[in-house]
Amino acid sequence: MNKLVVLGSVNADHVLQVASFPRPGETLHGHTYQVIPGGKGANQAVAAARLGADIAFIACVGDDSFGRDMRETFAREGMNTEAVMIEAGTPTGIAMIQVTATGENSICISAEANARLTPERLTPHRHLIEHADTLLMQLETPIETIESAARIAKQSGTRVVLNPAPARALSDELLQLVDLITPNETEAELLTGIKVTDIASAQQAADALHAKGISQVMITLGSQGVWVSEQGQGYQVPGFRVEACDTTAAGDTFNGALLTAMQENMPLEKAIRFAHAAAAISVTRVGAQTSIPHRREVERFLMGH
Repeated sequence: MNKLVVLGSVNADHVLQVASFPRPGETLHGHTYQVIPGGKGANQAVAAARLGADIAFIACVGDDSFGRDMRETFAREGMNTEAVMIEAGTPTGIAMIQVTATGENSICISAEANARLTPERLTPHRHLIEHADTLLMQLETPIETIESAARIAKQSGTRVVLNPAPARALSDELLQLVDLITPNETEAELLTGIKVTDIASAQQAADALHAKGISQVMITLGSQGVWVSEQGQGYQVPGFRVEACDTTAAGDTFNGALLTAMQENMPLEKAIRFAHAAAAISVTRVGAQTSIPHRREVERFLMGH
């Protein structure tokens, strides 16, 4: 069975390059419109597959051409797609993304087929979770399914990894089922009430998450890298400085790469550097899955740094 299972969303990303974000009531001219495969779940699954993970993906796509094409693309990327379900009469999830000249992005999403990933739809595929080493999830699919999958994993001895994005409040019941959590500063603040502005506050937020039952916390700090805390002991793993043109899917690439490296039993700090390198490459390219590097590219990057 597959060592890593990713449960999450699939979106068609409608991407427009703009000089700056429009103010309310303002019309701006954009350029280089593209429809690019995205969705946090799919991005993380593709990153893991492309970087060499043994992976299965649990997701729902629409019965439109985009959804059918994506299922075939996932298979070509090397992942087990038996649990990528096609939903009749439903479009694939969409995201409307504006990317500014400085590489910042603004995103609106509509769940569509992603909302059909219910606990009932999960049931026939629970064996994938039960026999996996690790389950990786995000928050673009129904929360009751995320909780159900986490319970299945916990009962089976499968490690539960949660990337709590997009930011939202989560129950203590769910957090108690999580072994490793990977929030950014905004998500960490929403989950703990502690504003993360520096290393000291990052550790405070990590301590609050440890108190909820999570043994491993990694708070991503953008250009500052990652603050790692295990059993209350924290340390920083710096990132790489690159010229960013689009940060879409950088966090997803980091998570997929991190779990790939951890699956290979890399020492944790080395695994995080590997994930940093993959994310650094991704921000130098446009789009979500179009920006995710292959294994040899990450290894070359690391040799040069």
